[in-house]
Amino acid sequence: MITFLVSVKTMTKTDYENITFDDVARFHGHVCPGLTIGYIAGKAGLEKIESLRDVDEQILVIVENDACGVDAIQVLTGCTLGKGNLIFKDYAKQAFTFVCRESGKAVRLALRADFDSGKLVPEFPAVNEKIINKTATPDDIKKARELKMKISDKMRELPVEDIFNITFVDIEIPEKARLFNSYKCDKCGEMVAESRTRVNNGKYVCIPCNEEYTRGW
Repeated sequence: MITFLVSVKTMTKTDYENITFDDVARFHGHVCPGLTIGYIAGKAGLEKIESLRDVDEQILVIVENDACGVDAIQVLTGCTLGKGNLIFKDYAKQAFTFVCRESGKAVRLALRADFDSGKLVPEFPAVNEKIINKTATPDDIKKARELKMKISDKMRELPVEDIFNITFVDIEIPEKARLFNSYKCDKCGEMVAESRTRVNNGKYVCIPCNEEYTRGW
């Protein structure tokens, strides 16, 4: 059972600290270096902005990828798409910015260019190459899982500075998530938030029903 499933009125620093890597892995479904990157970043990010896990959007996180580590970020920080305080930038970078609204502190952790998790366990690159080339046997796949767990263990023993470049940044803090009225799409009949409606031939429609006009620009 993940330990943050308690009343927000009784949450303490200990509750947050009791969220373990096993909790994160259980949520994600497996252990891998990518998940571990997010776990390490999440713990360090909260520490740097001196904040506990989010309850009501007092913190937000900007993630620059949609890979495994983002699941760890959500579990550790409480910032999620549903609450509107997990902001996704499709930059394909292992970089994460943590922001505290109350203090204005913001820190960005970006994976170091010289960090290669695969080198922490010398046997892994050869096995992983087989998986990439689709020549791996069932034994190879099993071995890769075991080696990923070893890599994860070793990563979590390293100083965070060996894995990430850490920089305090000044950013314009986005407003908290807003609530919008919903309207019935004049084409499909489904409800859509006012902020996402489009006008098409004088009718209010949702994005999938909208007929985009373009001249190739």
